Amino acid sequence: MPKKILILSVFIVASCGLAYELIAGALSSYLLGDSILQFSTIIGCYLFAMGVGAHCSKFIRDEDLLARFVDIELAVGFIGGMSAALLFLTFSWMAAPFRTLLYVLVFLIGALVGMEVPLVMRVLNSRQTEFSELVSRVLTFDYLGALAVSLLFPLVLAPYLGLVRTGFLFGMLNIGVALWTIHTFRHELKQVGTRLLRAATVLCLLVAGFSFSDTMVYWGEHGLYGDEIIYSTTTPYQRLVITRWKDDLRLYINGNLQFSSRDEYRYHEALIHPALETLPWARSVLILGGGDGLALREVLRYTNITSVTLVDLDPAMTTAFTRRDELARLNLHSFSDPRVTVINADAAIWLQQNQDMFDAVIVDFPDPSSFALGKLYSVPFYGMVKKHMAVNGLIVVQSTSPFFAPHAYWTIDATLREVGLMTYPYHLYVPSFGEWGFVIASPELHFEVPTHYRLPMRYLNQETTREMFQFPPDMQRLRMEPNRLDTQSLVREFEQDWRQVIR
Repeated sequence: MPKKILILSVFIVASCGLAYELIAGALSSYLLGDSILQFSTIIGCYLFAMGVGAHCSKFIRDEDLLARFVDIELAVGFIGGMSAALLFLTFSWMAAPFRTLLYVLVFLIGALVGMEVPLVMRVLNSRQTEFSELVSRVLTFDYLGALAVSLLFPLVLAPYLGLVRTGFLFGMLNIGVALWTIHTFRHELKQVGTRLLRAATVLCLLVAGFSFSDTMVYWGEHGLYGDEIIYSTTTPYQRLVITRWKDDLRLYINGNLQFSSRDEYRYHEALIHPALETLPWARSVLILGGGDGLALREVLRYTNITSVTLVDLDPAMTTAFTRRDELARLNLHSFSDPRVTVINADAAIWLQQNQDMFDAVIVDFPDPSSFALGKLYSVPFYGMVKKHMAVNGLIVVQSTSPFFAPHAYWTIDATLREVGLMTYPYHLYVPSFGEWGFVIASPELHFEVPTHYRLPMRYLNQETTREMFQFPPDMQRLRMEPNRLDTQSLVREFEQDWRQVIR
């Protein structure tokens, strides 16, 4: 029986160890962007630390194996369980030491986890377990634990519990293993009462943390955003936060501002109307992204538009802006319009599988701050968009800032031209963002800058529209290479441009 308990504990500790690694990677990706860099460096640091821990385990004496195993479980449970909350609060209130703390915690957890399996194997070996059976059983349960968490984390834990609460949950599982081991081997352990007291203390702290996770996240995000948070959720794809200050509602995705209700009309008028004003014959429009429904609101103002298909990855986004009254008012309840079809899917996959043609395509994705987003600004992606375009139709692409991120902006323009589209870049000033850019593209239609609009506008008129398509000397075209899927040069250019701004 004790052998089976030890082997089963391997399943749990392997699950916990991988969970802490995934939490650190996901949290740093949410807060710092560039998911490939974050996960790559965290996995590397974690595996290196596991090797250090495995090496250090040889210095533990045979007579102390069970005691040290219990102590390690208590340490892993405490540090790992608290790690997500500690990292999130640190980033929110004092961002400077975040990276240092991140890698210190990853290394400590990895080193402790690296000691667990060697200790269990030595305990089992001391009980005269055949070596081949010992290795196969321990490694089988180790890998099964990793498989279980790798499936549960993106499908259940992160979207429904959140990263902070998930950290506390796995910390409690580590403490459960410690308590289980103390109870099973109580006749072989020294200072049982002291260890039980330690385990109970840590368990109480983790249970309290689990219970008050929402409060900690609220205060952390309050420190990060400053304003009242009226809605927040973690989905399998991103962290959504909506804040309010007086009459200003703001949407943040993974900490990055997406719009302010005070001036979003400038952005969305510029995104939609220069193109649609020149397509009075248009009937069908495709919107890729734009899950807040604000671009959709502007498209639906045209009575000649008979159908709009909106493809957004995250159902939590479109649901919030459909059902929450203060958000639905922003888009004038556009998702309820009978002309609208909402599809929650990956835009690239949907384009591959769908054969419909459209008179206009609006591409309104977040900035290419990660490789997952960068693929949506690539040559293959724009090639697929082109296949869904009417010959005389127009594509409009949100293209980041030509002032703050000029290399990224002109890379997007070069990528559109690479697939045989004629491009017409333009820009405007949005107070919440600064100078912002777009690109209109077409397979064959020669785009003419509108001199008037059929619909009333808050910002656009003949003069402001003319100015949008003129670039001053400090925002002139740069010769850039297109963004190809295998190299994702756009993500690198975007990061380097904004790093210069921060400096």
